[in-house]
Amino acid sequence: MPRATKNKTIERVAFVSLGCPKNLVDSEKMLSMLREGGLTPVNESDSPDAIVVNTCGFLEASKEESLEVIHEALQRKERGELKRVVVAGCLVQRHRAKILEWAPGVDSMIGVFDRDRVVEAVTGVTPSRTNLQSDADHPPYWIAANALQAAKERGMKTIGLTVNGADGKGVGYFESDANRFRLTPRHWAYLRASEGCNQRCAFCTIPSIRGKMRSKSLDDVVAEAGALMDDGAFELNIIGQDTTSWGFDIGDERGLPGLLAGLDRVAQERGGGWIRLMYAYPSKFTDAMIDAIATLPSVVKYLDMPLQHASDSMLTLMRRHITSDQTRDLLARLRKKIPNLALRTTFIVGHPGETEKDFEQLLDFAREQRFEMAGCFKYSHEDGTPSGTMNLDPKLRVPPEEAARREEALMLLQQEIAFKHVADMAKANRRLEVLVDAPVEARAKKGEHVYTGRAWFQAPQVDSSTIIRSKRELSPGELVMCEAVDSAEYDLVVKPDDETGRSISLPLANARHKH
Repeated sequence: MPRATKNKTIERVAFVSLGCPKNLVDSEKMLSMLREGGLTPVNESDSPDAIVVNTCGFLEASKEESLEVIHEALQRKERGELKRVVVAGCLVQRHRAKILEWAPGVDSMIGVFDRDRVVEAVTGVTPSRTNLQSDADHPPYWIAANALQAAKERGMKTIGLTVNGADGKGVGYFESDANRFRLTPRHWAYLRASEGCNQRCAFCTIPSIRGKMRSKSLDDVVAEAGALMDDGAFELNIIGQDTTSWGFDIGDERGLPGLLAGLDRVAQERGGGWIRLMYAYPSKFTDAMIDAIATLPSVVKYLDMPLQHASDSMLTLMRRHITSDQTRDLLARLRKKIPNLALRTTFIVGHPGETEKDFEQLLDFAREQRFEMAGCFKYSHEDGTPSGTMNLDPKLRVPPEEAARREEALMLLQQEIAFKHVADMAKANRRLEVLVDAPVEARAKKGEHVYTGRAWFQAPQVDSSTIIRSKRELSPGELVMCEAVDSAEYDLVVKPDDETGRSISLPLANARHKH
């Protein structure tokens, strides 16, 4: 990475990362590039010279949040508190022609395939493609249309390669996520296995933003996993838009089972760890994938699988490529083959065409399956999607107040299920290993220490927590054998089981200092 020399007045840069874990990984990588380029990452409040806003553009609400943050940064620039405002990520990729209309004053823009241009964007280096209108009055930008174009621009040999997503000849995920400036705690990290998606669900904008499926090679995933664990990570959360389809695009027949086996070896070679699978897609989830989760010792018995709905008519309208009966069969096979499996899912209510009957079927499904964790989203109208077109028809459109009622009803049901789940564990004094996350001394009674942590059924940031009440001090990253003693709404309350407990402390750091 060449050191920045173009604009010596830009030395300190702040970063605002919005949206999903994939975006966070991009932010971590860009921060690393900025530091390698001679710039100093600082907090927003620590007098930065420039701010990079890595945006989310998945839903209308996320677009509005991104624009609000951009406008706040531009106001700081107008007050003389900043010299440059750079906008990156999904909002740029999706709405490149409108960014300047929505946020005049932006100094540079970077699309999702061009994050390696962040140093030039922040320091003011002129790109090869100057701007949208070839007008010097507009800011520079780097926005490749797709991954293949980005690969060609970086001198890669792309003859015979595609971005079709599932033909075995894909260009793959060629960008490196290694050596990131991690924003997560030291003891856990996100590990991206792939980018983009082939599914083309009717409501989703991801393929139009991130493109079709691009898998990272198994060698690269394993190498990155090893480096993260050597840097102190005990838990790796495997992410992508569709982790089920890993390998299809690059012709790796080992598929997801091979990926999980490789990651399990990495953890076992280092004395153990947690490999947690997120963002699985149901329609092609095979018995071999189920067996991998069931048998690999470091793969957590947890699965995040967004199902979106349970009514056949809605699954068809949403283009989910699966029926309600097929979903039930898959869930039954998962529960049978993986004892104590924790299932997390998400649903969408208020999608165009959803009737009261469809919604009642969804409620019945949630009651029947009793997911350990579940979230619910009201449908968001997105222009350019099949669902967006459906939503223009008044006969299909679900009124916002009705969508809100359905969301509340489903989440109240799930709340009841979740509360009972942890209450039953407490009543049975369940013994379980808990990964310590952080101290919360404000909740401690005299003579005790209180920490938040997570058990196997709790992913970071999206699920509930486990509250640890301990007479001794614990450290973030310790794995402590505990006994459930109580519950507090969604959270389980535990105490260390000192008689039979064990704890795994983090290895000595060979890591970067975090800011």
